[in-house]
Parts: sequence; C-alpha cells; structure tokens
Amino acid sequence: MNIDIVDELQQPEYTGENRCVPCTVLNLVIAAVLGSVIARKSKLGGVLAVGLSVALIYLRGYLVPGTPTLTKRYLPPEVLRWFGKEPEPDVASGLGAVDSSADASAGLSSADDAPEPVTVDEPTATDGHGTATDDAAASADTEPDPNAGSVDAIDLEAYFLEHDVLEPCEESDDLCLTESFETAWLEEIDPLAESGVDAAAAIDAFGFDADPESFDIGARDDVRVLRSDSAVAGRWPSRAALVADVAASRTLAEWVDDWDTYDPEAKGQILNSLRMFLETCPTDGGSVSIDEEVVESCCSSHEVFAVTCDETGERLFEQPLTDV
Repeated sequence: MNIDIVDELQQPEYTGENRCVPCTVLNLVIAAVLGSVIARKSKLGGVLAVGLSVALIYLRGYLVPGTPTLTKRYLPPEVLRWFGKEPEPDVASGLGAVDSSADASAGLSSADDAPEPVTVDEPTATDGHGTATDDAAASADTEPDPNAGSVDAIDLEAYFLEHDVLEPCEESDDLCLTESFETAWLEEIDPLAESGVDAAAAIDAFGFDADPESFDIGARDDVRVLRSDSAVAGRWPSRAALVADVAASRTLAEWVDDWDTYDPEAKGQILNSLRMFLETCPTDGGSVSIDEEVVESCCSSHEVFAVTCDETGERLFEQPLTDV
C-alpha cells in the first residue's frame, strides 16, 4: 500500500534530470517558513511539517501546486541564470557545432584536419532573381574570408537558388523545392524511412571524422540525439527530421560538386533550413502543416515556428519566433 502511494505521488516529469532547480529551492524555502511558523506552537509539528514537505518536493518536484507553471510564466530570466538554467528554448535544430573539448575522447577531427572549405559568398546586392550584381561580383576578387565554409559565410537563399534546389513557387510569393530536387530527395528518403538511421549513417552524412562505434542515436520522446559518452553532436526534433537530413545530405552530395568541402556545422545549418521546405512527411508520406507551437523545458516555455507532420505529429522544423 505504501509503495502504491509513493508511485502515485511521484512525477518523473518534474524530478530526476527533469527537476527544476529554481522550483525546488523556492519550495524548500516555503517549507522552511511553513515549518518555522508551525514550530512556534509545536516543535514536533514543525519538524513533521518540514519532513513531509521535503518528501513531497523529492517525490513531486514541488510543494506548492502549480509551481512549474508559475515559474515558467513569472520567474525572470536573470533568476533562471543564477540557477544555471538557460532561459532560451532548447530547440532541436539538427547537427550543431561539434564540441572541440570532446574531440580527443569522441574521435572528432580538429579544424586543422578538416578539408579546406569553399566559400559561398553572401552577395551584397542582387538583381531580384538571386543573381549577384557587378558590385557583388567584384567583391569575390577580394581576399578570401577567413570564415569561408562556415555557417556565417553562407547566404542560404542564394545557395539554394544557385544550385536549383529551390525556385519561386508558381502559386505563391515564396520559394519551393524544384521538382527534380524534390524527386531525388524523396528517393533517398524512402529506404531510410523503412530501415532507419544509425550513428554511422548520420556521421557519414555530416562528414566529421569520428568512430561510429563511439556514437549512438538516443531517443527522448520524439527528439533524436546523436551523442558519444562525452559530446552531443546534434539534436533533431523527430525521427522524420533526422531521416530527412541524412537523405538530403546524400542528395546534395550528388547535386553539388563541393558539398564535401563544407564543415559539419555548415552542413547542419543548410540541411536544417532545407527541411522546412518539405511538403510531405518523410516517414508516412502524408501532408505537413506550418504553425506556431510551444516548446517547454523544465523552467520555461517559448513559442516556435514549426513544420509538423499532420498524421504522426512529428516535427520537421522548429525555430523560435523571435528569430523568424
């Protein structure tokens, strides 16, 4: 019976690694104040009140009902940072920067060993059709950018238009996948959707030098994480998003002559951005929707721009509304 009561009181979503430290501290302070008030009339009652409060905080994550909601809504970002909680949303945006501190143990290549990247210059002006003007062309004759091949050196819209990946939509003032690229991409997606993606396939797709056996792909709810014992290389909002990225990388390897010269982080941003143009869900072939949704962490919640599979609910793309 006692075990059943404990199981009913436990809330894993607010305890363990999901525990909100600010919530816990706040509730412990409340428990101490409550115990001291009761102790003025009964020391034993005060001790029991504190003990019961601590037990509830341990099992449930909080004492005062509604604490997580109140903390997310009203606790200032500065206070969250005091407790080591980053108030910005933990958005799953594909492959991120490889943690250089983990290079030796994770087997990741250093910058000195990476292939020399080719610059995708950000044009200073265009003629309205993605073509650089004379001023922009002249800038190409200047000294090479030391950030060439990095994320900051890529004008994604110009890059996709230049390589016939995107084109102006026929029925709206927007950009859409070209029919030929979409067909090639879906042909790569289909077998991966059935077989799945392992760490070796993901590492190969993003082109960083690592031992596949030292990495695995973990799942937490819908999110997929490429990680080793000492590093997290990427985080995708769903299995469908990971499948789409690996398939797109294989497609671009055949589509773009210099794809292999980009560093892993640049590839990650290119693939993450490209994913938002999918019009069919990679895992079930159904339709997708674009909407505003909420991403929640232990201590905060944020609205994001999201592309989601209608049937499965898998999120293909997400970006904070403040960045859109």
